[in-house]
Amino acid sequence: MSLLDLLALLPILILVFAGTTILMVGAWYKEPRPLIAGGILTALLAALAAGMVEPPVSEIAGLFSAGGYARFFTILWSLLAAAGLMLGGRFVEDKKIGAGEYVSLLLYGAAGMALLSSATHLLGLFLALETFTLVFYILIACNRDCEFAAEAGLKYLLMGAVATGFMAFGIALIYASTGSLALPDAVTQLTTASGELHAWGMLGWGMILIAVGFKISLAPFHLWTADVYQGAPSPITALLATGSKGAVVAALVGMLAVSGPIWDDLVELIWLMAALTMLVGAFSALTQKNLKRLLAYSSVTHMGTLLVGLLCQTSAGLAATTFYVVVYVVASFGTFAVIASLADKRGEPMTFDDLRGLGYQHPVRCGVLVLLLLSLAGLPATAGFMAKFTIFHAALQSGYIGLVVIGVFASVVSFAFYLSVAMLLFKSDESASTWHAGSSLEHAVLAVCSSAVLLFGLFPGILFDLIGRLLP
Repeated sequence: MSLLDLLALLPILILVFAGTTILMVGAWYKEPRPLIAGGILTALLAALAAGMVEPPVSEIAGLFSAGGYARFFTILWSLLAAAGLMLGGRFVEDKKIGAGEYVSLLLYGAAGMALLSSATHLLGLFLALETFTLVFYILIACNRDCEFAAEAGLKYLLMGAVATGFMAFGIALIYASTGSLALPDAVTQLTTASGELHAWGMLGWGMILIAVGFKISLAPFHLWTADVYQGAPSPITALLATGSKGAVVAALVGMLAVSGPIWDDLVELIWLMAALTMLVGAFSALTQKNLKRLLAYSSVTHMGTLLVGLLCQTSAGLAATTFYVVVYVVASFGTFAVIASLADKRGEPMTFDDLRGLGYQHPVRCGVLVLLLLSLAGLPATAGFMAKFTIFHAALQSGYIGLVVIGVFASVVSFAFYLSVAMLLFKSDESASTWHAGSSLEHAVLAVCSSAVLLFGLFPGILFDLIGRLLP
């Protein structure tokens, strides 16, 4: 790796080296607030470096892109890490968790997500994916006071190991067929003169698709999601539900943008997975009586919708998918931020019994929660509506009318469970107990998330124009 490659990696190096420094300092210095403040400043500095410092090369060591699309997601994941640290400060203090370890792991995770979003090589894809997955293996089970944490960590570890095996085997099959792991060379050599995939290539992409299904909770590989969301602390669940899944989808968008239609022979399978994922997520969420489990199945539905955009394999579909990723990250992170801000020594308000009448005790934060839930449902004038509209419009242009009908139906069903939570919060005949007032940092995160949902809902062209210029 040359000096120019290292300069192009500056945001990642900032995250990694600062994370390592904070980890070493945290071994001797136990006061959490300065360490968390250092982590927040590091993440913001990495985002600033990604946005302001022009990389001297367009590709790093043949593994990762240094273009505008990669830098955009480096900024997003760095800001997400900063928000996660702002959200987790009180959690670290209350649960007596090592601040050095917590901060460094979040910074490492942001570095892994940034690398994954910029992967242009199957080896880079694998290494980046495992980098941040290892981080979540630890963070999910870090709350020893929670009876579900160990179970959640073990389930994520086992499912992650299975996904890793499928990913590695799929990449090996592609390499055996082509002798290359670089995109788009590997894709070009996998196709025959008639444009069809070789048998080994089809099997390799199929196994990679299974691994992706585990990572982003596509049906029928979603069964771990609700238990892990429930057992992990809300600041970690917020990152798991947004950054870890969004980075995988961003990587797929980048791969499709530079490689063309890489899975034309898998269209029927992907169509079926998208439809099944949207329906299973929506109907499973209807029966939940726990907010975090409901949000888990809600995320399954959203991943199915994102798969519709990826299935289009057109510039409109990829732009809509990227827009959807950003909107979903903001809205979903905000919902878990509300839960984290309300947590106190009793734990987190998760069950419907905890939520009844809570809007009268904490009206502002519950109002923000309702706004974010309605955005996830796709209410007009919110960013969620524009995100779903653009995905389904791209699908119609690509001829997937049946999939659009299923997606709209799943969205209508989702209104039922999102509105049930909203009505529960403001039930006038129910009185809820008072929870924590929240810290100023937590309130700042909620203000940013709610403002972004309204801004991108009323003025979506701001983000769409930027995405159109940045797509590879």
